[in-house]
Amino acid sequence: MKLPITFPTSAVSRNAMVIIAVVAVGAALYWLRGILTPLAMAIFLMIMIDGVKRSIEKRTPLSPRWSGIAALTVVTIGFFISIAIIVDGAAGFFGQASGVSSSIGPRLDQILQDVWSMVGANEPPTATDLIAQLDVRSYLTQAAFQAQGVASGAFFVLIYLGFLLAAQKGFGRKMAGLFPKRADRAEALEVFHRIRGGVEGYLWVQTVTGALICLVAWILMRVVGLQNAEFWTFVIFVVGFIPVLGGAVAGLVPPLFALVQFQSYWPALILLVGLQTILFISGNLIQPRMQGDNQNIDPIVVLLALAFWGQLWGVTGMFLSTPLAVMAMAILAEFRGSRWMAILLSGDGAPYAHEEEEKSASRSRRQAAATAD
Repeated sequence: MKLPITFPTSAVSRNAMVIIAVVAVGAALYWLRGILTPLAMAIFLMIMIDGVKRSIEKRTPLSPRWSGIAALTVVTIGFFISIAIIVDGAAGFFGQASGVSSSIGPRLDQILQDVWSMVGANEPPTATDLIAQLDVRSYLTQAAFQAQGVASGAFFVLIYLGFLLAAQKGFGRKMAGLFPKRADRAEALEVFHRIRGGVEGYLWVQTVTGALICLVAWILMRVVGLQNAEFWTFVIFVVGFIPVLGGAVAGLVPPLFALVQFQSYWPALILLVGLQTILFISGNLIQPRMQGDNQNIDPIVVLLALAFWGQLWGVTGMFLSTPLAVMAMAILAEFRGSRWMAILLSGDGAPYAHEEEEKSASRSRRQAAATAD
């Protein structure tokens, strides 16, 4: 009879403490979500600003100070423009929808009748009957609260961002106080740079692939004549930063609205086939080549992170789910007691183990720093 696998008592207790700590941290994140959500978005924006700043420094003769000012201006303006486009586009869409409301009802009735005819059923329900079964007032109330939350959340994000940028000057002194030895400080900075590189790589990949998808989507929507094509293009770009769910919204929502707008089913079919094709090419050919090794995250973990952070922080958590998973894996991989969690989060079972040259170079730097001390 084969004996069961045994683990040292210290390993069992250590892993149990890690699990309990994760549960406690999750409860705290949910309880403090009103405070931590804008803070997380502000940190995310600060990483974006830092990446834009370093890019400006490499490509222009501007000093670090002016590069930082330019990066802050670009990201802040882009943040406000995004909110303005969403608000104005949504207002314009609903205003236009109210103007053609007399034709939306009959069109929905025609779609239901065609569907019922295809399945061989009689007496299909009307759009009025289906809408009467929905609590439209509660949906509108929830939408109003969501819009109010976005406006107030954006205000607090900017406040947090200002304080984070102001506190950034003392980051070096804090690192020196936390890690007096140069070797430890170099290792901590290496973890920070790894986290920053993973988040910036994610942003770069999603931005480039999102722009490609939006270009094709805009051309298709303009060809078929879909109303508010620019608004839907921007929505596709924004939701592209949400894993899994963003692709579903980008590939299905414009065709559904094309079904309502046009009397023919061909425009909706063209949009559906075209969007699904570009999403398939981007998700299976372009993104894997661009991501490389900086996002060594298991696909199941991406899905679980989406569900976990979406449950904790709502839409904001969905946007930040993948960057937070990258950050968690980088941090957990540095500690012996939690490295097993990083292995489970990684895509190949060896978080950052493929970076042999970088590890060798960083090990040499730490040894040299220890010798200098």
